[in-house]
Amino acid sequence: MMNKTIRIGTRDSELALWQAHTVERKLNDLGFATEIVAVKSQGDIILDKPLYELGITGIFTKTLDIAMLGGQIDIAVHSMKDVPTALPKGIVQAAVLKRASEKDILVFKDNTVFLHHSATVATGSLRRQAQWLNRYPHHNVVDLRGNVNTRLQKLQDNDWNGAIFAQAGLERINLTPENHVALDWMIPAPAQGAMVVVAMEHDAFCIDAVSKLNHTESEICTQIEREFLRALEGGCTAPIGAYAEIVGKDIRFEGVLCSIDGQQKIHIEKSTPVEDYENFGRQCAENALQSGGYEIMEQIRKDLKK
Repeated sequence: MMNKTIRIGTRDSELALWQAHTVERKLNDLGFATEIVAVKSQGDIILDKPLYELGITGIFTKTLDIAMLGGQIDIAVHSMKDVPTALPKGIVQAAVLKRASEKDILVFKDNTVFLHHSATVATGSLRRQAQWLNRYPHHNVVDLRGNVNTRLQKLQDNDWNGAIFAQAGLERINLTPENHVALDWMIPAPAQGAMVVVAMEHDAFCIDAVSKLNHTESEICTQIEREFLRALEGGCTAPIGAYAEIVGKDIRFEGVLCSIDGQQKIHIEKSTPVEDYENFGRQCAENALQSGGYEIMEQIRKDLKK
C-alpha cells in the first residue's frame, strides 16, 4: 500500500522548506516514503514591484500548480494565506495542519517611541498597510519584499523605524528578534499561521495519506476566513483581514475591510454555534458589504488600476 514515494513540492525559501520538511516528517512517521522537490516562484524572483502590481492571485503558488498538473510533484505545501480562494481545476485541498499563531508583529530598531511621531514602517501587504495607516495616519508606509531573511536584513539596511511580519513565519525558523511587539489590534490575513497541503483530485493515494494530517478545528476556521475573503471578491489584493476561532461551542469571527489609504474601515464581529459554520464566512461578508463595503471595494478596484 505504501509503495509510492510522495513527491512534495515547495518554494525554495527557508520558511517554505521548513514547512515542507514538517509535512515530510509527519508523513514519514506514518510510514510513507517522501521526496522534497523545491522550485522558485515568480513571487520570489521579482522583488522590485509591490505584490499587487504582479497580478498577485497565486503569485507564490502558480509555479507549484503547474508542476503538479504537469506530473512533476504529487502534493504541494503552502502558507495558506498565499493560496487563492479558488484552486485550479484538478487540484484539491487535502489537509490543513494545526494552526500556529495568527498574529502580526512589529519588529522595531531601537524603541517604539516613534509610534507617537512621524515615522516610516515597511510592509509588502496592503492589508497591513491599510490597518497601520488607519491607526497611525501620520506615518509613512513603504513597500517591503523578499523572503523573511531578506526582509529582516532590509529593515537593518534602511532608515526605517520598523517592519511588520507574521509571527508564525519568524517563529518557525527561529528568527524572531527580541525587539518586537505583538500587534493584537491588527486583524490577520485570512488563514494566516496555517499550512495547507494540496493534491490532485484523482490521486486517492496521496489524498488519503495527507488527510491523516488534517486538523479539523483549523480547517473549519480557515474555511470561514477564506469564505469571507472570497465573498468580498478581494482575492489577495484588497486590504481584508479575517480571523475565526472556536470558543467553547461557538465560533467567534472578526473581520475588517479598509480602503487602501486606511481612511475608511469596516469592522465586523459575529458569533455562531460551531455546527452552523457552513456559509458563516459569506454571511459575515454580506454584512460588511451592506455596511459600506461595496463602495470601498469599488474604490479599491479603481485605485489598483491607476
